[in-house]
Amino acid sequence: MAEHRTMQRSALLDAARTLLSEGGTEALTFPALAERTGLARSSVYEYFRSRAAVVEELCTVDFPVWAAEIETAMEQTAAPEGKVEAYVRRQLALVGDQRHRAVVAISASELDAGAREKIRAAHGGLIAMIVEALEALGHEQPRLAAMLLQGLVDAAVRRIELGVAEDPRAIADAAVEMVLRGVRG
Repeated sequence: MAEHRTMQRSALLDAARTLLSEGGTEALTFPALAERTGLARSSVYEYFRSRAAVVEELCTVDFPVWAAEIETAMEQTAAPEGKVEAYVRRQLALVGDQRHRAVVAISASELDAGAREKIRAAHGGLIAMIVEALEALGHEQPRLAAMLLQGLVDAAVRRIELGVAEDPRAIADAAVEMVLRGVRG
């Protein structure tokens, strides 16, 4: 029985990711989740009490996986500049990943305080990953620099997701160049 519930919960989260990446937060409804999973709408409520609860669960499950991928990329190099570059490039490479599209859709929506706090905490963990590299580069305010660096990454993500004329690689190259020049002072 527990295994069945775990599988159903996983199917609901997969359906939520798909709905978010295809149609944004407006698409994430309990009727849509029920339709995608073959469950009755009332059964969806047995797993999640609200749309915000689905969002919180996605953050709890997906953000650590995404962060681990970024951290792994950063561990491939010892040089602080290489860590900064890996931090930027890996995040931008993840733009096409369904988990990332779901997180972006989630963060663009109106959420309750609990869901917003989970997202803030997850982003804080992401920013903490780069602070040490910025310290090693001799930045006087590495935490502030990390937050600003993440702002540039977020802007590059939005640019890639718009599907504008630039190739995503060109956007990534420009972001890396801007970040590295900026953190070197």
